[in-house]
Amino acid sequence: MTQSDATIRLTTAQAIIRYLAAQFIEIDGKRTRICGGGYGIFGHGNVTCLGEALYDHQDVLPLYRGQNEQGMGFAAAAYAKYHLRQRFMFCTASAGPGTANLLTASALAHANRLPMLMLCGDTFLTRLPDPVLQQIEHYGNPAFGLNDGFKSVSRYWDRITHPAQIIQTLPAALATMLDPADCGPAFIGLPQDVQGWAYDYPTALFEERTHHIRRQAPDADEVAAAADLLSSAERPVIIAGGGVQYSRAVSELTQFAETHNIPVIETIAGRANLLATHGLNCGPVGVTGSDSANWVAERADVILSIGSRLQDFTTGSWTAFDKQARIISLNAARHDAGKHLSLPVVGDAKLGIQAIAERMSGYEAPAGWVDDAKAERKKWDTYVADNVRPGNRPNSYAQAIGVVNELCDKRDRVVAAAGGLPAEVTANWRTLDIGTVDVEFGFSCMGYEIAGGWGARIAQSENEPDADTIVLVGDGAYLLMNSDIYSSVLTGKKMIVLVLDNGGFAVINKLQNNTGNESYNNLISDTPTAVNQVTVDFESHARSMGANAETVANPAELAEAFKRAKESETTSIIVMTVDAYEGWTTEGHTWWEVGTPSVSERESVRAGHAEVEEGRLRQRRGV
Repeated sequence: MTQSDATIRLTTAQAIIRYLAAQFIEIDGKRTRICGGGYGIFGHGNVTCLGEALYDHQDVLPLYRGQNEQGMGFAAAAYAKYHLRQRFMFCTASAGPGTANLLTASALAHANRLPMLMLCGDTFLTRLPDPVLQQIEHYGNPAFGLNDGFKSVSRYWDRITHPAQIIQTLPAALATMLDPADCGPAFIGLPQDVQGWAYDYPTALFEERTHHIRRQAPDADEVAAAADLLSSAERPVIIAGGGVQYSRAVSELTQFAETHNIPVIETIAGRANLLATHGLNCGPVGVTGSDSANWVAERADVILSIGSRLQDFTTGSWTAFDKQARIISLNAARHDAGKHLSLPVVGDAKLGIQAIAERMSGYEAPAGWVDDAKAERKKWDTYVADNVRPGNRPNSYAQAIGVVNELCDKRDRVVAAAGGLPAEVTANWRTLDIGTVDVEFGFSCMGYEIAGGWGARIAQSENEPDADTIVLVGDGAYLLMNSDIYSSVLTGKKMIVLVLDNGGFAVINKLQNNTGNESYNNLISDTPTAVNQVTVDFESHARSMGANAETVANPAELAEAFKRAKESETTSIIVMTVDAYEGWTTEGHTWWEVGTPSVSERESVRAGHAEVEEGRLRQRRGV
């Protein structure tokens, strides 16, 4: 027998884990495992076989025990985001409701283009014991089950029906998760019997391998067309998206902007591409943006979008830009590069920026245009300074953000999601260092905050143990998913969590009011069925999970509590009540399309609908 013919007999589950343990990647000259471990809750669908395999690899693939599968998926997404999609975690869940709980997290990872591997239990392939516990039966399609629901929210999906199948499946799933264009979650369904079936696998499958993420060079003709168009611009602007960081192209972006003197505006995912103090950083753009960035976007004649999928919060539902402006879209994904008849440059951001730069020698944006953009940014900075100032109005999100921004270390990581905080963080946070802001707004998923903070802290502790992970969460999202406070305490992965209590879902109440509707069912006080108006003692609740916790009355007390949390080695929760009506950032918003009633008995609703329809006239129609 030659070495290439050598085999080893393993169960399907054992082979999967052994394969994962053998996959490496080189990051900044350091070789490390691509898979940092996993999150798992065991049940009858994964404990006996996959659990047995994981037990023997716990030294190289640590398994973090989550409290809810959805939270595990959020933590895995945050871990991948911290590592700029170069590393991932797996999630394992039992057949049935455990796996179903991962569906939302898979959608989040899919929308945000983040790698996450799901190893989920499935019903028996033989069907001999059917119907089994937690099995969903489809009378006319016995092969159709709960796990098929992940097909719409996975970049790669497979169900293992024979042990040999993983020889093809695992490399394909890994290639998807590492591909810059197709990156996203991979789902592998594992029938309970197949997990334990054995096969003589080729030992070559388990040899250590070091992977490299592909950098696709853009097409020369696309580069030439983009360079020619950008060189003709009188009012150019660069939109810097999250893809800039995933490509590790921040320095190339900065050099390109400085060489050609082009203003830069950031997306939500692209926050922290440039420091707040950089002279060409004109702020965040769009619905949750800044007056300065939106001023630039509205007047630009040529827009170079780098690494952005141009979602509606960036484009103001396509009203943020002049209808005649030309868009160049540099993106690793062909799907994103061609949106709204953009001139596409399909390829890696770093290589694409370099290629365009080589053809633009001598070009600089007109000085008057750049001076005007800088002047607008200066106005915005003045507004933000007053907006975050304690005492300017009742307690607000912005004031809390200002306190944290002033006292945190530059490498501390800020995590927020959904609700009102993405807008408030995006608009008011002044970036202290590159890649330190995680605002999950690709899927706008409440509940990501604390679970994502835990995942981010696990990743951060591998590289930056002295930095902190700071989570900003509203009371509504806290009540939705908070149990990973306990996870962070159990695992010694400290977080600082600010719980900002505005009495319910206040940002949706604001949208409700702004479209002419009455407050209804969003704030606890405006919920007719909430007949017992009690308040939640968030401090006691957090303490019950082993965290430090305190309640503060105002931003001054928040500052002192935050200093204590920084000094502590234990997860700390700080609770502060904020105003549901007067505490919002009122500037920096573009129009955003929402559906409104075209017929209503209330005049205020009819007026809100008319306002939305008027805004629609400014939309670009795909040209």
